[in-house]
Amino acid sequence: MPFLPLIDALIFMGWSSLICAFLLKAVYVSTSYRPQPFGIGPLELVIVAVVCLLFALALAARTWVKANEPRLIARRRASQALREMEEVRAEEAPEENGEPLDEAASGGR
Repeated sequence: MPFLPLIDALIFMGWSSLICAFLLKAVYVSTSYRPQPFGIGPLELVIVAVVCLLFALALAARTWVKANEPRLIARRRASQALREMEEVRAEEAPEENGEPLDEAASGGR
């Protein structure tokens, strides 16, 4: 399911709510008339705007992570394989020519 139209709708609703809250607050400050469409005042509209914008941000982040997940997994696997190869080389490095370093350093005594 494409999430971009939903993200766009949430951003639009958030900014529209902020604009409506600003207009209502301007009417509150400039007149004695207190309009509350559907019983919603400016503070509630700001809360709605914050919730919509934060949800849109969370959805966009989740969509971005999901889109980039294959690359992140491939990079993690490559670094893990490189670490494992380095560990194997580190385990094999002390033994040269089939002799442990202890015997080679002591001159074979």
